[in-house]
Amino acid sequence: MQIFGADEQKYNNPSESILYSGSFYWNKEDGSKQKIDVPGTYEIMPGQTMVITTTLPKDYDKTAFAIRSSLQDVKFYVGNKLRAQYSTKDTRMAGKNSASRYVFCPTSYKDAKKTLRIELTTYTPNYAGIVNEIYCGSQIEIWQAIYNQYGLPTLIAFFILIFGITSILFGIALKHVYHTNFDMEYFGWCMAMGSVWMLGESKIRQILVPNASALAALCFVMIMLCPLPMLFYADKIQNGKHRRLYQNIGYIILLNFAISSILYLTKVKDYIETLPVAQLLLVFVFILIFIHLMQYIRKNKQTKSDYILLIGLFLVLVCVAIESVSVYFVATISGIFIGIGMIILLFTNIFRTIQKIHIIEEKRHQTELEIEKKENKKITLQMMQTLSTTIEAKDEYTRGHSKRVAQYATLIAKSLGWTKDEIQNIKSCAYLHDIGKIGIPDQILNKPGKLTQEEFNLIKQHTIIGQDIVKDVTIIPHLDEVTRSHHEHYDGSGYPDGLKGNEIPIQARIIAIADSYDAMNSRRIYRNALSFEQIKEQIKQKSGTQFDPEIAEIFLKLMDNKSLLNLELENTQSHENTIDKFISDVVSTIQDQEGTKNYDYLTGLPVRNVGQKMIASSMQKTNGCLIFLDMDNLKKINDVYGHKAGDRALKSLGKLLLDIPLDKITCRMGGDEFLLFLPNVSPEQAENTISNLIKQFKESIEKDSETHFAALSAGMLMTAKNDNFEDACSKADKALYYVKQNGKNNYSFYNQIQHKNTSNNTADLKLIAKSLQTSGNYSGALSLDFREFTRQYEYIHQLMARNQWDCYLIMVTMETVQDTLPYIEKIEEALTHMGEAIHKNIRKVDVCTRYSAMQYLIILSQPMESEIPNIMTRIFMHYYKLQDNQNFTPTYEYITMKD
Repeated sequence: MQIFGADEQKYNNPSESILYSGSFYWNKEDGSKQKIDVPGTYEIMPGQTMVITTTLPKDYDKTAFAIRSSLQDVKFYVGNKLRAQYSTKDTRMAGKNSASRYVFCPTSYKDAKKTLRIELTTYTPNYAGIVNEIYCGSQIEIWQAIYNQYGLPTLIAFFILIFGITSILFGIALKHVYHTNFDMEYFGWCMAMGSVWMLGESKIRQILVPNASALAALCFVMIMLCPLPMLFYADKIQNGKHRRLYQNIGYIILLNFAISSILYLTKVKDYIETLPVAQLLLVFVFILIFIHLMQYIRKNKQTKSDYILLIGLFLVLVCVAIESVSVYFVATISGIFIGIGMIILLFTNIFRTIQKIHIIEEKRHQTELEIEKKENKKITLQMMQTLSTTIEAKDEYTRGHSKRVAQYATLIAKSLGWTKDEIQNIKSCAYLHDIGKIGIPDQILNKPGKLTQEEFNLIKQHTIIGQDIVKDVTIIPHLDEVTRSHHEHYDGSGYPDGLKGNEIPIQARIIAIADSYDAMNSRRIYRNALSFEQIKEQIKQKSGTQFDPEIAEIFLKLMDNKSLLNLELENTQSHENTIDKFISDVVSTIQDQEGTKNYDYLTGLPVRNVGQKMIASSMQKTNGCLIFLDMDNLKKINDVYGHKAGDRALKSLGKLLLDIPLDKITCRMGGDEFLLFLPNVSPEQAENTISNLIKQFKESIEKDSETHFAALSAGMLMTAKNDNFEDACSKADKALYYVKQNGKNNYSFYNQIQHKNTSNNTADLKLIAKSLQTSGNYSGALSLDFREFTRQYEYIHQLMARNQWDCYLIMVTMETVQDTLPYIEKIEEALTHMGEAIHKNIRKVDVCTRYSAMQYLIILSQPMESEIPNIMTRIFMHYYKLQDNQNFTPTYEYITMKD
């Protein structure tokens, strides 16, 4: 109830007592005086100074006088002494006049009985001779009175500015969310410019900003430019109907602004003097927009919100007109009418935006329902197709039958000129035409011999069973008719109802000939497929009896123009059917789920299938380095010391791989092979990582007497984003193979081996001989057998020196045929055959050992040097008898052991 009580702000309101109550006299230039009313307007020429005076009372004790300048220079004299003045002549950068503001003059009780003189000068006809209210009191009391009188429009201006900025941001946000433009954004610019206009007109603007002149000039700028966002706003509402006209008007507005600004900057004319043109354009734009919107709403029968918008625009037009005209009649206009108009338009636009969002949401909801309906239809069709194809999958001779019938029926429908929807419909019907066979026992469907009459009668029931299954399916028109009638004959001799001619639905007639063609064109357990000419002859003979003559003629044309042959070729190239894909997807999903839990218990690394998928996925997203690792001599460690020793070496390598201080994906490929992927690394980083890994692995096992001769070899490939995993893996493996050919315990990039000849990079035989001679404490990648070989070498070398024997060291290398990359199993097979050939063709006094993955060493004791080629020829011939695969070419080199 207290809300409806008295206005408490009126109590102790000093605004009335603040106005000076004394008399003022106008001191004219001819020396005469005229008593004047304050405030008031009097005739005086622009540029002349209007002097008004008053005598302060004897009991005067106020501390300040104040007057509002209306584009005027102001001077205060007390007792003929200049007490205060306001002029921007020396500070303003443009314009002829000082900006409007309140000018204060300090006073005290000592000024009692003195004469107060105020001089007012302006260079604009609009404000020449204007005398505004004169306040007297303390400065705080004066400002309080001014705020009480003019504060509300300023608050409204700030409110509109905030909502204008909010509207702009909200409009932009809505555009990104709903992917369409909203009126709110353009209206926000209108509000922002209108609020700046109001702030520029505010009587308390000098306490809002330090440079009131700039804000005053900005007010005029807003008046000149505010038609632009209104034009954009109207253009958006009308969907660009008058865009060309609005663009031309916009150019005129910009031209007027440019001319006015030039005159203002050159101090020829102030904005106030060129304002009438801008106001006429503003009024013209409002009237034009109002008329256009009225025509648009009437013609397009728009919603209630559009009529509300029209009313709002009309009220805004009235408010802007009042504001514009008031400039010439009321010096202290505050922009309140602009504020009222903007608030009206604000609530109108909020209502329109809410309604538009509601419409968009309804459309979106409807679209989602349509999509959901289509998805449900698609899922239903897929399920039914899968069910139908599952039935066919019971017999390899009918597999894919429904799919092919659907394709043939589609070709016939296209030839008949059917619509896209009709074609899709008959295609769906064809997929499901034999669905009734689910109710027929398998032993009858797949019977290899001729059916008995009872069995054939049971087979014929599949049409009735099919119709009963699909009778409630409404998403596919004519489906129940097709499933029941696709075995009806044109002459009425078919089943189950004996329909004839046009009594048979056309969809069933089309599928009948497509079904028969596929049956004749497919092999059965009891017969081969008929030839193309035999099928044509059958169709011609049965045209008019079993088949519709018109459809039979079309089908024969399709056979003649090879449309069916092309379709069958496509089917041959893409033979995977629905049930295969369905089962494959299910199995793959199960395997994926199991694979994610499958880690190698020994190394702690992912197993092959999991790791490969992780690496392949990462390679699609980023560059990196793919590394194929192989632990050399693991087999020999297992053979000599047992699998526990080999397991220790594998565990050590697994831990080192997991501890690599970079992002990595790694897995155990199986046996002694590992795969490592380093995302986003440079070749230098990858090389340093592998070099450190090889070094760390060697350090981790060197104190273990059973595993210390294990070593690492690595093939490396720098990959780019989206590289094929299989190709990359093959290239990394080839780089690994190259390393193993050339001494193991090393690494190589694939691009470093592309143009190299393996034979040219074989380890220097003399260096090997020197290594053998001094390898009593050799710790390289050599097996125990090799150590025994080194002792034999040293022993024979001493015998040679003592007895002057001639012995030779021979190295046999297995080189791969160019552009081939054999599997590890094939390599081992070839090396085994080569070892067997050597053992069979050298003497008991000779010694041999396997030196590396692709090399053997042989010591021949006291042979004739000329016989060495013959010995090696026998070995190689024996090898070729054992080895069927010719992917390897054995070569040899030899030196005398005296060197």
